[in-house]
Amino acid sequence: MPVPKKRHSNTRTRTRRANWKLKPMNFATCPQCQSKILSHHACTVCGTYQGRVVLKIETEEKKKPSKEKAQAEKEKPAKPASKQGGEEKPKH
Repeated sequence: MPVPKKRHSNTRTRTRRANWKLKPMNFATCPQCQSKILSHHACTVCGTYQGRVVLKIETEEKKKPSKEKAQAEKEKPAKPASKQGGEEKPKH
């Protein structure tokens, strides 16, 4: 493996590394919902790409369980405790 003959100065090293910076991301706006999206990607908010719906997006309203299921869960009997009336043994 090659080894450098002479040491590079700090200025020369830092000048070379000055180009190692990150570039800001280029965002576009969605024509349907005007949210920020990456270019050439489907919108994560409304699921459209080039005027067509390509992703099925579930909203928070659809994710919530219905009232009927919530009431059914409340009416379920509670599980009986495993130790009823028994004395607990001391742990050593």
